[in-house]
Amino acid sequence: MAADAPVLRLREISKSFGAVAAVQNVSFDLYGGEAHALVGENGAGKSTLVKMLAGVHRPDSGTVELDGVPVELNAPADAKAAGIAVIYQEPTLFPDLSVAENIAMGRQPLGRFKTVDRTAMLRQAEQLFTRLGVAIAPNRPARGLSIADQQLVEIAKALSADARVVIMDEPTAALTGVEVERLFSVARSLRDDGAALVFISHRFEEITALCERVTILRDGRHVSTDLLADLSVDEMVRRMVGRDLDALFPKQDVTPGAVVLSVDGLRRDPVFTDVSFEVRAGEIVALAGLVGSGRSEVVQSVFGVDPRDGGTVKVGGRTLKPGSPRAAMAAGVALVPEDRRQQGLVMELSIERNVTLPRSRALSRLGFLTGGSERRSATEWTQRLKTKYGRLSDEVGTLSGGNQQKVVLAKWLSMAPKLLIVDEPTRGIDVGTKAEVHRLMSSLAAEGVAVLMVSSELPEVLGMADRVLVMREGRLVAELDRAEATEESVMFAATGQEVSV
Repeated sequence: MAADAPVLRLREISKSFGAVAAVQNVSFDLYGGEAHALVGENGAGKSTLVKMLAGVHRPDSGTVELDGVPVELNAPADAKAAGIAVIYQEPTLFPDLSVAENIAMGRQPLGRFKTVDRTAMLRQAEQLFTRLGVAIAPNRPARGLSIADQQLVEIAKALSADARVVIMDEPTAALTGVEVERLFSVARSLRDDGAALVFISHRFEEITALCERVTILRDGRHVSTDLLADLSVDEMVRRMVGRDLDALFPKQDVTPGAVVLSVDGLRRDPVFTDVSFEVRAGEIVALAGLVGSGRSEVVQSVFGVDPRDGGTVKVGGRTLKPGSPRAAMAAGVALVPEDRRQQGLVMELSIERNVTLPRSRALSRLGFLTGGSERRSATEWTQRLKTKYGRLSDEVGTLSGGNQQKVVLAKWLSMAPKLLIVDEPTRGIDVGTKAEVHRLMSSLAAEGVAVLMVSSELPEVLGMADRVLVMREGRLVAELDRAEATEESVMFAATGQEVSV
């Protein structure tokens, strides 16, 4: 039950980075005992707002009030002292310290001779995990913990500091369904204990399952704050993007052409075995299945990132050399990986350099890469994909997640691929950018590009694929045409029920 007076109040908060106004005059209230969703497209200002509350960025103007009293959050220590804790999508624990040491960092209990009381520290961690209803050994190293358990350690840290405002920034992006439900159980207990919970997610089903109130941002500005019970998902989408989405899955009907990709008996022990399939020009084929079924490993092996122990991969009738991404690229294969930050981009390099990396040799003259040719190519492709950025010379790490994904796509599309492999193409991006990515995939297929897609989102699989290939425990167990693919048929195959191959 929400408190009568807000715990935290934002009034006319603004923040700019150079000429880019990231947040403009945003105001809303957070109440204790309530989960409050913060939603908007990538680039809407959510992350900047969170970093200002965390003390990472200082607002250019506006005020933050705690219990009606203005506070200045000039550093992360100020935010912690004010009782504000942030749980990021990728937790930042010290890997070589124990779980208990991470929880107590900066506030270690001291014994008689002013040394750290390790017994008290372990006991405190045990009590916190008991309160959260989770079983994590306090004395184990943080290294090796799953993302889900790392987030629970971060929540325990927030509890140990008596945090009154807990911000969860895309906490479920890398979690399984079971881990998400466990996280939600913990989040509800925080809320019920009186904390003001801020939840940021692109998944509407999670927002409606957890939150009571929602604030919508668009282009750095506050659009509305409402009770979720008063809003439909369609209305939320319209407010987020400022327009009606004609279709989230704008699939064009295309008659498939010649076989572009032929995979026969592909095997990588013990990850997957005897995987065979084809993808034709103009066709979108989805690889579906549960996490751990081998989908991503198959496409990485096709592209040559991972080795293989048997089988053949042909593109346009030409057999690809195993374990050679260079050979795959030369044959016209492009791979948009699942983890764009670690595998798809060089975060310290500029936007233009990332876009042109695969074509740097083609853009060079006498062995030198000129800034003019690089900038012209990068400008063309970032504009075609409607990428939002300040300057092309900015580091790609300054972009929002959706715009980073567009840079990865621009990098590979500039090569005019025959086969485009996309692994989780819309993970962690907003609904408006999802529609743009889907429209792009559909138009590429209409132009004759063969598309192989890995996705964990069943609506995306069913909405975009001409055929669905279902994997289970490293084997291809079902092939479903678009007309026969349903959520039930895909899940039956993925979980071992009777479906004919």
